[in-house]
Amino acid sequence: MAQGEPEPVLTMHREEEEKKEGGEGPAPAPAAGGVGLQENVQCLKQELFQEDDDDSCSDYGSRDKSGTILGRIVPDGNALFPDTFQTNHLLFYERFKAYQDYILADCKASEVKEFTAEYLEKVLEPSGWQAIWRTNVFEVLVEVVDVEYSALKAAVRLSEPFLCDSHVSTFTLECMQELLELKKHQLPVQELWVVFDESGEFDQTALAIEHVRFFYQHIWRSWDEEDEDDFDYFVRCVEPRLRLHYDILEDRVPSGLIADHHNLLSQCEALYRKFLNLRSGISSSDSDSEAENVSMVEGLKLYDEIEHLKQKLKLIENPLLRYVFGYQKHAGLQAKGSRSMGTKITHVVSSTIMASLLQSLLREKLCPETCDEELEIQFHSDPLTAVSACYEGDTVIICPGRYVVDGMFCIADSIELEGYGLPDDVVIEKRGKGDNFFDCTGANIRISSLKLVQHDAVEGILSVHHGKTTLENCVLQCETTGVTVRTAAELLMKNSDLYGAKGAGVEIYPGSTCTLLGNGIHHCKEGILIKDFLDEHYDIPKITMVNNVIHNNEGYGVVLVKPTVSSDVKDVASKNSEGNIQTIQSNGETDSVEDLGHEELHECATDELELHERAEISEQTEGNCEIANELVATSVKKSQMHKKRLSELGITEADDNLMSQEMFVSIVGNQFKRNGKGSFGTFLF
Repeated sequence: MAQGEPEPVLTMHREEEEKKEGGEGPAPAPAAGGVGLQENVQCLKQELFQEDDDDSCSDYGSRDKSGTILGRIVPDGNALFPDTFQTNHLLFYERFKAYQDYILADCKASEVKEFTAEYLEKVLEPSGWQAIWRTNVFEVLVEVVDVEYSALKAAVRLSEPFLCDSHVSTFTLECMQELLELKKHQLPVQELWVVFDESGEFDQTALAIEHVRFFYQHIWRSWDEEDEDDFDYFVRCVEPRLRLHYDILEDRVPSGLIADHHNLLSQCEALYRKFLNLRSGISSSDSDSEAENVSMVEGLKLYDEIEHLKQKLKLIENPLLRYVFGYQKHAGLQAKGSRSMGTKITHVVSSTIMASLLQSLLREKLCPETCDEELEIQFHSDPLTAVSACYEGDTVIICPGRYVVDGMFCIADSIELEGYGLPDDVVIEKRGKGDNFFDCTGANIRISSLKLVQHDAVEGILSVHHGKTTLENCVLQCETTGVTVRTAAELLMKNSDLYGAKGAGVEIYPGSTCTLLGNGIHHCKEGILIKDFLDEHYDIPKITMVNNVIHNNEGYGVVLVKPTVSSDVKDVASKNSEGNIQTIQSNGETDSVEDLGHEELHECATDELELHERAEISEQTEGNCEIANELVATSVKKSQMHKKRLSELGITEADDNLMSQEMFVSIVGNQFKRNGKGSFGTFLF
């Protein structure tokens, strides 16, 4: 039901009711005392207004309803000021519906003001209502006497008695009258907050002004009117910006990306103002001087800079592309390095600490008998503060308890983060949806004996972007993606439990090193996802999986993502894959494990290899060879594709030692149980 349309319909219904009450037209037989007539009229009213009652939460209320449907805001400061309508709590779909159906429709950027004026003319009361004129300096009570719709302004006069409140200085009646005269008593409607009225007569007026105010505060950009005019402004600009605004309100956008968006907006607005000033100076001058030519060159440079910033803003405003853009901004925190004196501090985290717990900490962690050096200790109430205070080589010990954090752990230095007790006793819960839980970029990070819990998140629980991260004896309750190992990063995950991811439990990128030992990965969309590494720009990942239990995942236990390979490459690869696979399965694992330099990994892999040679492959572990074979075969395909490219360039004798990237695969002793689609699968694109 569009604004302005319900009124005639409702008036017609009222006339019909009056006719029936007056005896005109057919009427039901009255009961004694006319009670039957009144009951029928009442039933008719209920039927007529049933739809409106069901839609009472809509931002378009009927003026014929008895009483307002909006709340009120009581002023905090000056008690003499009247209450105002509460309109800033509207939901996304309410604003979306208003802009799409009633205000902007399919207008172009240059038609926005015209469409807005037409909307206000339909729904805004032209006079007879009070409002509070709010600026950054003062608030004053005014009365609206007229509305100039085309200019989106209201003609006002000061209310009696005079009410004004200012945090800076005192504004007298004479000062305010003089200010209004300078403005010709006309104020932008978005600077007015309608005074609360219980009758409901001014509900639509308050809502209309709220929509205009919100639009010019959060949607409109000063350069929009100069953009191309051959597209639907609502689809191109309003919808993505409105979604971004509400995604930010609901903590669905990473904090770093929000800061980038605000900075880009500020830079673009400043450059655009400078560009307008420069352009107005050129247009007002008729001379063809050298100074004007220089100004034109500067104007072109400014224009290019503005366009570049606008493209970045569009990336963030686009709900699909903003996450791709956001992944590039994974960590704005730079490594602090060591302290100037070279000291290392142990940070103890506890909301409250008992004497017995402190004694245990001193005996086991803080003052061991083997330690000869004096240890410096700092105490914190939450783990996020402790990690933020760390320098290279520091240790964070988290005492038993449940800690709720609102922010992201950005770890850029080599530190240890350790829970004092069992993982279920040391729980860190993430509040807020927009950021990763942990972003690791340090050279050697160690996290142990913690339980990490996500609620209603949109980002992964832990991402390793650079360096090496060791995750040991932890429990990860995921919401979206689990652990992500980026290109050139290294993860060692040992004796941990990961579950609940709506994506993959572990994502392995090309060129990364991922070692998984004795973990449980279950109840995820996919267990482990290995990203495509066939592209010539990517290195082959090094993957170790020993003694993991991968079970009850919705899809596959392990998924390999790869493109469709041409038939000639497939034929060449198949001829060379068998020997390579046999080598990997028999003796390639032990050699490669030694190359990694992990003593515990070497012992574990050796024991499992001996067991694997003696025992038959059971149903639960049959996926090990399948995964290893497929990964090695894919690496052979990559090698053959590389040879083919070199051959096309005229290099006929390609040295495998120069161009090949040795792939290490050790997949032994893993158990795959009750995965929805099986132990292993490939996703072709």
